[in-house]
This record gives sequence, C-alpha cells and structure tokens, in this order.
Amino acid sequence: MSSTVLVIGASRGIGLEFVRQYRDAGHRVIATVRDEPARERVLALGAEVHLIDVAQPASVSGLAWLLDGVRIDIAIYVAGVIRRPNALTPPTQEDFDAVMHTNVLGAMQVLPQIAPMVEEASGVLAFLSSSMSQIGSVEDSESWIYRASKAALNMAVAAAQNDYPRATLVTIDPGWVQTDMGGTGAPVQIDNSVSGMRSVLASLTPEDKGQLLHYDGRRAAHW
Repeated sequence: MSSTVLVIGASRGIGLEFVRQYRDAGHRVIATVRDEPARERVLALGAEVHLIDVAQPASVSGLAWLLDGVRIDIAIYVAGVIRRPNALTPPTQEDFDAVMHTNVLGAMQVLPQIAPMVEEASGVLAFLSSSMSQIGSVEDSESWIYRASKAALNMAVAAAQNDYPRATLVTIDPGWVQTDMGGTGAPVQIDNSVSGMRSVLASLTPEDKGQLLHYDGRRAAHW
C-alpha cells in the first residue's frame, strides 16, 4: 500500500537514500533540501521538493504552509551537522550554534508543524539521533557538542510524544554510516542503514513511542 513520506534534509547521504528507497518502493515522497543542485538530485528520483534550511528559523517557519495539510504516514528528520572537538578545549560559539541550531532547534521548530499531519494519519515521526547520545555508554569526549545535541533531541522527542498521542514519535540511530559525516571507514553501508531503519519504522509498537531505536532493530537499553 502506497504511503506519503516526508524526508527533512534530503540533500545527500542518508536523506537522499531514504528518498531513493521509498520511491523505489512506490511511495509518494516529499523532500526538503537546502539548495538548487540538491533539488535537482531529488527531482531526478521522482520526489516532490521544497527548499528549506532547517538552520534558519525564518526558512522553517513556512513548512506547514508549503505542505498544505497533507496527511503524512512517515516523516523523517534527517538534517544534522557534526563538529568534532572534545572536552579538552572550550567549544566555540560558532561550532555550538551550528550543531545546536540544526540538530535541536531545527527539529523542535519542524516538529509542531508536521506532527499534526502525521497524527491525522496515525503515522510515524522519526528523528535521526545517534548511539553517541547515550549517557550510559560514553567512552570518550569526542564530538561532545554533537553528543549533547543528540541527547537533547532524544529528550525533546520523548517530551513531545505526550502532545501527539495518535502519532508515534521516535529517535533512531542510523549506525556509523559511510557518508560524508561518517567517513569511508565506517562499518555500515548507507543502503543497509536506510533499509534497516525503514524496517524498524514499519514495525513500531506502542511501547516504542518516545524511545531511541537502532537501525538494526535493537531498542536502547538506557540513555
């Protein structure tokens, strides 16, 4: 059965792969990208495209108007950035703002705009997080701004679940993926990560609401 899928942050990497796989499966896909070259890439896959920069509140503010009340079965917030300094040096405001604006503020601004459309379809609203957000399993301080941003995202989504009971809100870890962010040495291929996440999102239970999940089906034992 065909569904309507929204991918926020489909310019490249995991977001673009979500578009490709859902289109190959015959679904209607609506995607957001930041620039014209990315728009052309997504259009070539047969998806509908809107130009949105989630790091710019003014750009995000019109998203609900652009979608015009469409029922959304699956929405995925993929947009994210990373900065790699560790706790041996103070973070710069530039790095902090870049990570927090995209990974947290952008997600929190998008959520109330699209969650009602997902709730109308009793659908799924997922946000890409990371196993690096789990406080119970921290081995080092690498990318500590990124870690903090994803931990904050987990909390924001868990809190928001209470306001949208007919939708299923989750965060999901794509694994360490071979992308520009993950690097070529990452152990997980992008198509396997995305196909795994699609399987997880298609098999959610009420117990998964507000939780952090993993692309391979594991549920986070602790945050």
